[in-house]
Amino acid sequence: MGIEAIVIFLIIGAVAGWLAGLIVRGTGFGLIGDIVIGIVGAFIAGWLLPRVGIVIGGGIIGSIINATIGAVILLLLIGLLRRR
Repeated sequence: MGIEAIVIFLIIGAVAGWLAGLIVRGTGFGLIGDIVIGIVGAFIAGWLLPRVGIVIGGGIIGSIINATIGAVILLLLIGLLRRR
């Protein structure tokens, strides 16, 4: 993996985490928090969405949408676990 791919990976994670933070809580989580949430969300969506039959197109926009959906799912699950 080249440096360009790593930078794109981090940018997609940051944007997806920031968007998910806005959707779920109304604020972001800081740069590092947004990146971590976005990257974990991308893995969740990459695993979950094809299993339920949802396929989002490729490219950077598709990756951001996919990662954002996964990050929102992650934040909702964390919110449910914190309430217990």
